[in-house]
Amino acid sequence: MNTTEFDEIRPYHDEELPQIYEELIADPAFRNMVAVAFPDIPFDQFAAKMRQCKTKSELQRQLVYRLMWMFANNFSDGLTGDFTSLPSKEAAYTFITNHRDIILDSGFLSILLLDNGMETVEIAIGDNLLVYPWIKKLVRVVKSFIVQRGLTMRQILESSARMSRYMHYTITEKKHSIWIAQREGRAKDSNDRTQESIVKMIAMGKEGNMIDSLTEMNITPLALSYEYDPCDFLKAKEFQQKRDDATFKKSQQDDLENMKTGLIGYKGRVHLQTGTCITGELQKLDRTLPKAELVPQVVSLIDTQIHRNYRMYPGNYVALDLLNDSNIFASHYSLKEKARFEEYINGQLDKIDLPNKDIPFLRHKLLLMYANPLKNYLAALKG
Repeated sequence: MNTTEFDEIRPYHDEELPQIYEELIADPAFRNMVAVAFPDIPFDQFAAKMRQCKTKSELQRQLVYRLMWMFANNFSDGLTGDFTSLPSKEAAYTFITNHRDIILDSGFLSILLLDNGMETVEIAIGDNLLVYPWIKKLVRVVKSFIVQRGLTMRQILESSARMSRYMHYTITEKKHSIWIAQREGRAKDSNDRTQESIVKMIAMGKEGNMIDSLTEMNITPLALSYEYDPCDFLKAKEFQQKRDDATFKKSQQDDLENMKTGLIGYKGRVHLQTGTCITGELQKLDRTLPKAELVPQVVSLIDTQIHRNYRMYPGNYVALDLLNDSNIFASHYSLKEKARFEEYINGQLDKIDLPNKDIPFLRHKLLLMYANPLKNYLAALKG
């Protein structure tokens, strides 16, 4: 199989790493990032350790693993994962997940997989986040492949087809698992819904029937549950900015602030829970149906599993009761837990810097971010 068509988007091959290492080590911006991430390690020592890693997997185990656990230990109340629904530790899966944090969603998944005796994932990442050359190089060093954005309609089709072929190649030939978010960008209100375009894109990579194409990808929904989203106040702020200015668009600086806040902000407890691979459910669908009818059914299979596998925290129940001015879920939290959550929301509101700050609107948006997962969880349990 000729794989050169993937050269622009794929992770680096292991034999390419030495050259990329040297380019990164020489980049002042990369050196600054390392100084922040590893303050206790002199840069020359870090560079030497990096050069010793001959493969991407080795780099992840030697350096990235430690960094991700540092973020988990320093900025959360515990990171846990349950992958018991996976039938085999050796198989390759396409993990489709809800999306909370730009960097940590896939990073936390990889370190938990390593702890469970599995290999790390290849990561789909949008090129809109690769705002500096060193970031683009670094993500490809740590097993990311590039999702090209900001293209014309024709370019989007060509780019999506190539990315889909790459994903099929990764699962079926390389036997390597993939992480991809269920939608482009994070769900700002935490109302997690898989975009139909994601399913259509995955299906493009194999000729023939759509169900056959999706089946060979071992699609496995994965629910990410953060007790607190450190970027919630930034998302609420963006809601008001878009409400007040229809032309508002986030800047590169906004993306960088979201990345930094997500990494070093308080997350409370974090849990990752796999559902079951949907291959069996896909086989039950009527493959003679047109795509327009099949795709929503596939989306529903993914969303139901993500919603059912959320881990609910006291704040989710408090938020829904506060929104509805009720105490229906009072048995799920203590008065102390309610007070703590309300204090947290007020603290996040205080962080929002807008000249015409609409506090009732912003508070409503913040509460929605914590109530929506519970709404979806309850609806999924009802079936």
